[in-house]
Amino acid sequence: MLSTYQYPKYEYVQPPEQKSGVTKRYPVVIVGAGPVGLAAAIELAQSGVPVVVLDDDDTVSVGSRGVCYAKRALEVLDRLGVGDACVAKGVSWNVGRTFFREEEVYNFNLLPQPDHKRPGMINLQQYYLEEYEVKRAKELPNLDLRFRNKVVSVAPEGNGATLQVETPDGIYTLETDWLVVADGARSGIRRMMDLEIEGKIFMDRFLIADVVMKADFPAERWFWFDPPFHPGQSVLLHRQADNVWRIDFQLGWQADPEEEKKPEKVIPRIKAMLGDDREFDLEWVSVYTFQCRRMHKFRHGRVLFVGDAAHQVSPFGARGANSGIQDTDNLCWKLKLVIDGQAPAALLDSYGEEREFAADENIMNSTRSTDFITPKSKTSLTFRNAVLTLARDHAFARALVNSGRLSVPSYLTESRLNTPDGSAFAGDMVPGAPMDDSPMRENGSDFWLLDRVGQRFMALVHVGDPAALDAATARRFKALADAGIPLEVVLVSPIAGQAPEGLRVFEDYTGRFAERYDSEPGTVYLLRPDQHVAARWRSFDATRLKAALARATCNVQ
Repeated sequence: MLSTYQYPKYEYVQPPEQKSGVTKRYPVVIVGAGPVGLAAAIELAQSGVPVVVLDDDDTVSVGSRGVCYAKRALEVLDRLGVGDACVAKGVSWNVGRTFFREEEVYNFNLLPQPDHKRPGMINLQQYYLEEYEVKRAKELPNLDLRFRNKVVSVAPEGNGATLQVETPDGIYTLETDWLVVADGARSGIRRMMDLEIEGKIFMDRFLIADVVMKADFPAERWFWFDPPFHPGQSVLLHRQADNVWRIDFQLGWQADPEEEKKPEKVIPRIKAMLGDDREFDLEWVSVYTFQCRRMHKFRHGRVLFVGDAAHQVSPFGARGANSGIQDTDNLCWKLKLVIDGQAPAALLDSYGEEREFAADENIMNSTRSTDFITPKSKTSLTFRNAVLTLARDHAFARALVNSGRLSVPSYLTESRLNTPDGSAFAGDMVPGAPMDDSPMRENGSDFWLLDRVGQRFMALVHVGDPAALDAATARRFKALADAGIPLEVVLVSPIAGQAPEGLRVFEDYTGRFAERYDSEPGTVYLLRPDQHVAARWRSFDATRLKAALARATCNVQ
């Protein structure tokens, strides 16, 4: 098969513990150097936490695997320093189209609003994301990335865990205060700890074919139900980087996976779809089944599970890697505060609560998509086809079409870290919401709001004229930065102006912030390090702000 990608071979280096024979203890060890484990490692290292990453391989993932990265994941990757590389290499798209037999019956736009930095989705082969993350990880001096280091046993303890790790030079012992498990759907750590993962395995199979071809199809997601080139089944088409096109063919449960992967079986399917005149080469072929399952709890003492190790969904909706990256975004700031002694370990219980909620939401949506795509009875098939037929002409039916509700971030509205509203607000930026983006300007330079917030607690205070702020109030704002948990206050104003005491001013020159946050002079937003809203008020009150910060960090007495 043709290959458009040269797989890197990462160097194995004998661990210092093995050379010296002395067991070392680290604040954090992460098992798994896939997209999720690397995201956690980079975020922790960037925040000053020394971290060791163990992976049993010495290259990136083989095949395209995870393809679609949603706007929210891209915003997280921006803070990790790899977002620009991913977007530059990937194929950006916002529009998806659904076909029934030969006719389009439904389309959607993931980003109907203007003025957002990132597109609704990009398509990018997983190996590129991992390559960019490895490159970033190697730039960080307190991140020790160890390839060909396989964990063969784990012993959780009250104050951490002890690992036995196998390398080409033998087995050595490693100790850690906190263990983050990102070793994938077949998690060896989960099995060693005798932990269950529960849910539903779907009785169907799909063929993935990565096809290299030059085609002028638009950068959109196309999904067919019962097309003439693959009758009775469904097909999905995505464009990726390097003129690689991802095609998923539904096969049915009775299909033989090994037979279906053979070129003599795959090529006729593709020709039936593309026509005999379209030239193409196969790059990668795989057959998969899918499941919707999760662990009962993501936190087990000082062992924390993230990504596919903790939860698994079917690929329809691109909720796998996207939700895993959001796991790490939720976890790492909390872990940092706990390690630094600024928050109790109970804060990590909120990681489990919030991300278990998100996993349930993803599983629900993924299950509904899968049931619609692969009906299990004649009655279900009749209902689905009726919906698709009506969707051509009737809006009510289009709302029922489900070819994969695509990944969106969870609104953590029930989180115990939120401070409930005390005043009326319109819009979506409720406590627990992931932040909307907005164009901003500071000292004459344009930027995006989400590029200047995150990785620390911030309060955005809306003022009419920054220069009119009195010096005493400005000093109260500045003093919050010297608290036990630093809180930076930034002014947001519709006009440019110099604030007293050296306070920063974000100029909302388009009015998008005021619109999206229902903000007016006096409005205050408290933001978490993972860019979720923690609280909001119609006027500034330092006592309320400190209480909300304590609540958001489980420091309430």
